[in-house]
Amino acid sequence: MAADSEPESEVFELTDFTTASEWERFISRVEEILNDWKLIGNSLGKPLEKGIFTSGTWEEKSDEIFFADFKFSVTHHYLVQESTDKEGKDEVLEDVLPQSMQDLLCMNNDFPPRAHCLVRWYGLREFVVLAPAANSDAVLSESKCNLLLSSVSIALGNTGCQVPLFAQIHHKWRRMYVGECQGPGVRTDFEMVHLRKVPNQYTHLSGLLDIFKSKIGCPLTPLPAVSIAIRLTYVLQDWQQYFWPQQPPDIDALVGGEVGGLEFGKLPFGACEDPISELHLATTWPHLTEGIIVDNDVYSDLDPLQAPHWSVRVRKADNPQCLLGDFVTEFFKVCRRKESTDEILGRSTFEEEGREIADITHALSKLTEPAPVPIHKLSVSNMVHTAKKKIKKHRGVEESPLNNDVLNTILLFLFPDAASEKPLDGTSSMDNNPLSESEEYNLYNQFKSAPSDSLTYKLALCLCMINFYHGGLKGVAHLWQEFVLEMRFRWENDFLIPGLASGPPDLRCCLLHQKLQMLNCCIERKKARDEKRKTSISDNVTNTYPGDAGRPGDQLGPDNLKDMDKEKGEVGKSWDSWSDSEEEFFECLSDTEEFKGNGQESGKKGGLKEMANLKPEGRLNQHGKLTLLHNGEPLYIPVTQEPAPMTEDLLEEQSEVLAKLGTSAEGAHLRARMQSACLLSDMESFKAANPGCCLEDFVRWYSPRDYIEEEVIDEKGNTVLKGELSARMKIPSNMWVEAWETAKPVPARRQRRLFDDTREAEKVLHYLAMQKPADLARHLLPCVIHAAVLKVKEEESLENISSVKKIIKQIISHSSKVLHFPNPEDKKLEEIIHQITNVEALIARARSLKAKFGTEKCEQEEEKEDLERFVSCLLEQPEVLVVGAGRGHAGRIIHKLFVNAQRAAAMAPPEEELKRMGSAEERRQNSVSDFPPPAGRELILRTTVPRPAPYSRALPQRMYSVLTKEDFRLAGAFSSDTSFF
Repeated sequence: MAADSEPESEVFELTDFTTASEWERFISRVEEILNDWKLIGNSLGKPLEKGIFTSGTWEEKSDEIFFADFKFSVTHHYLVQESTDKEGKDEVLEDVLPQSMQDLLCMNNDFPPRAHCLVRWYGLREFVVLAPAANSDAVLSESKCNLLLSSVSIALGNTGCQVPLFAQIHHKWRRMYVGECQGPGVRTDFEMVHLRKVPNQYTHLSGLLDIFKSKIGCPLTPLPAVSIAIRLTYVLQDWQQYFWPQQPPDIDALVGGEVGGLEFGKLPFGACEDPISELHLATTWPHLTEGIIVDNDVYSDLDPLQAPHWSVRVRKADNPQCLLGDFVTEFFKVCRRKESTDEILGRSTFEEEGREIADITHALSKLTEPAPVPIHKLSVSNMVHTAKKKIKKHRGVEESPLNNDVLNTILLFLFPDAASEKPLDGTSSMDNNPLSESEEYNLYNQFKSAPSDSLTYKLALCLCMINFYHGGLKGVAHLWQEFVLEMRFRWENDFLIPGLASGPPDLRCCLLHQKLQMLNCCIERKKARDEKRKTSISDNVTNTYPGDAGRPGDQLGPDNLKDMDKEKGEVGKSWDSWSDSEEEFFECLSDTEEFKGNGQESGKKGGLKEMANLKPEGRLNQHGKLTLLHNGEPLYIPVTQEPAPMTEDLLEEQSEVLAKLGTSAEGAHLRARMQSACLLSDMESFKAANPGCCLEDFVRWYSPRDYIEEEVIDEKGNTVLKGELSARMKIPSNMWVEAWETAKPVPARRQRRLFDDTREAEKVLHYLAMQKPADLARHLLPCVIHAAVLKVKEEESLENISSVKKIIKQIISHSSKVLHFPNPEDKKLEEIIHQITNVEALIARARSLKAKFGTEKCEQEEEKEDLERFVSCLLEQPEVLVVGAGRGHAGRIIHKLFVNAQRAAAMAPPEEELKRMGSAEERRQNSVSDFPPPAGRELILRTTVPRPAPYSRALPQRMYSVLTKEDFRLAGAFSSDTSFF
């Protein structure tokens, strides 16, 4: 039994050789991707046009694959081309070389200025790269490199893909690739050498030709001629004869309203350093044949002046310091500060020992206390003045963030009316001189900033300048404190604020601008009221209304004569002109005896008759030919109160209050009453001006659409007009009907004010005083960005650079989206500032190049145009061809630049002095080569030879070499016939 059970207990281990290994799975995945991307078979494109690698569109698509747990990315790079017809060509294509092999010999796109390194080295229009996905990963060991190359080879063989496939090996920064391209019976191997130090024998053409020939190993004895393309690059870093024209601002200068070398209200512009750091001249010999020129370790025929092709590129300085960009950036930094004005300037400034307490906050309470001194000495402005004295006493002149000269200059710039003894009556130059350019108007509207000649805009620029040149954050806080004190002084003394458009706050502007406009509205109303009071005391002339002269029994009493005359004299003036001073202003008329029993409720029977007995008051002028419906008297337009001006924060606050009232009947009624305050005031004015009127009369004037008139035929057969209120006016409990019934005949000047200017002004002044420098900077940043964009536009118009025009349009579009909403994100604001700085650098580069190439010095118009075109191309294109090479106008200037730089480096006399030297010997001793040694040498060697046997197909061979100061690279593509090998 033991023997029987023995075979059962044995375990047989079976190895399944059909299971795929990690390597096979990896190859399979590569093949799958090549199939998905349809890179199978040979698709011949059109012959490559000259310069297509730069002007054409390159695209790429990527995927990721794993070799065990190591992640690779596979990327297909290709030049987008129109597809060619493949029909009828299938038979012909069988023996044709793959597209990439043909591209190896194409000379139309040697040395492209901007392309993938493999495009530059091999001239390929399409290829696939297999590289480690993470930047830190690298395939370093030789065995792994070989494994990767084997995978590439197998995948290409299995799929029949004729697009070259490269594997990236070693560290990414080395840009080392190995690859392969397979076709029917042919194969090209892409190999690479990368060294830090170059062996001497490979620094010239003859040594590189030796490598190329030995690598090909061609069995034919007269070797086919090798085609050569050479490019030598010379770098110019020293602009000895051209100092950078931008002068740094003189911070200490303060002459004639200029601070920091700048006028207030003007922004600085330009780069502080030369924004062009280097000029690279590439001299190219595109088609040379071996034996035509000599270039070895002893002698070289390669003279840059004889090169048939010259091309130039400029290297821009990395992030050049730009004045406008710095200006705006520094101001933006203020937005992130947390300190209040008190914390910055020090709380102790308002503290004083003993009885001399000059705290500004006590000013109002002191006014109400009984005091033995006259009241004018205890006014708010007097308190402010005393407080300012204490501030200066505490702080000391030398400690003050802004010196008096600077401060006075700024205040005079902001408030030009302060210079004259009599303050200006006009509020702004804007009213007389409206903006003709709609674009500029749209700009402040789009950015939600302020008009470019307004006080707010000027204040933003002054604060920007103070922040940058004079005292930083402390200077900003100091100027703001002075500004707020000036606002209070103007409010108390009825001086209008200059630089603000008249009328209610403009909601298209920033909130700070609206607040200042609101304060101006308050000053206007207060000023009108005070003036009215003065005139009413001196004005004792009696008069009656011309329309009332022929009505017996309607003569006005002596008390009313004065009022009537005033109304007549002020016809055409708005509510601002009407007095509500202490002598004549009534908060409410409900308790006065004047109208008791006078039939104030017009809806009751007999009410109209009683109302008709009232004396008309507050008439502005007659309303055309309209007459009152009941008594046929002319209908007069009343003098009404203007609605209360509102800033956007007040409107928002009001809408929140109205929304909180809810949808209940009581809430809705209360909301309606709040919203109809202005309507009620107008009804009362209308009743006072038109005794005996009814609601229909009011509607005909106030809302003509709500009074519908129809032609009807009366009993006598005549066509007459019959009118009635609209349907919405007839709704029961209509707000208009309710308001009409409660309205009393009270002229505007005796009504309760819709707009309490004293309260609103104090609210605005409090709001201004509470602003921290950071809040202030947030409010004014749109103005600063607006100013910066205008400055950039102004500077660009002098240079006329088309690419900059497009960028400015993009900045305006971007800014209007970001700034139009409250509290924009910091990141988005930084983007806008960065874009403005980039444009500034672009314009500075244009100026730098124009100075270097002397476009202004050209006497011939044609030469000047050519040079300007050349300079604009340098700014916009990666590399620009120099027409006429070294013999063209631009070429001669470039040559001269190099000559002068060489002489300066060798401490040799300039070229002009050399010409003056007498003997040829002296000149020879002092002569210096025109060009420095080339910073880069690039060569492309090409030929077509049979490999590996004499009877093999003749296939393209190519080797690219680049030699720089710290880098030597050989990139070879060697093709061989695989039919019998």
